[in-house]
Amino acid sequence: MNAPQAKTTAADYLDFERRSTERHQFVDGEIFAMAGESLEHSTISANIIISLGLQLRGKPCRVLSPNMKIRSGPVEGRGMKGLFSYADASVVCGEPRFHDSHKDVLLNPKLIVEVLSPSTEAFDRGDKFLRYSTFLDSFTDYLLVSTVEPRLEHFLKETANQWLYTCISGMDGNLPLLELGCQLELTEVFDGVKFEA
Repeated sequence: MNAPQAKTTAADYLDFERRSTERHQFVDGEIFAMAGESLEHSTISANIIISLGLQLRGKPCRVLSPNMKIRSGPVEGRGMKGLFSYADASVVCGEPRFHDSHKDVLLNPKLIVEVLSPSTEAFDRGDKFLRYSTFLDSFTDYLLVSTVEPRLEHFLKETANQWLYTCISGMDGNLPLLELGCQLELTEVFDGVKFEA
């Protein structure tokens, strides 16, 4: 994330964000502009959305694009606490619940996908995952995707405070997403991606 702008409330952030031509995240009163993505990052995100979208067709779940905001945190009224973020992909099952009538801030994702980049990896692995797992009751699956090698890291919620970690690497691997009834083949996730030797 880039350097923050001035402190603001969640309500003012949403007003600003809905008029902006660029995307920003809100973290406890601070607004951070989001950097553009690399070719690898963009390709991987698109591959995952395509794969999940095809597998979820006709099921009560749907995959959402990186333009859907996700709220995690105690956001009440005009307060400054909370996180409004953009995932690289997300899946919602059943009826989507939203922050307000604009229907652009999801409250009940089941799966959240983050494609890792050097500038955001620590946040994605740390504070962002903590906020997601603390404040999103519907959240059962967290997927971290490498851009430097064919590797998927999956966190599956087993109990309120316990997550099962699985790491799959190599182009011949596949990751079952049992909660969604689908799987991700690494050959599909990383199709078109060239890794440095």
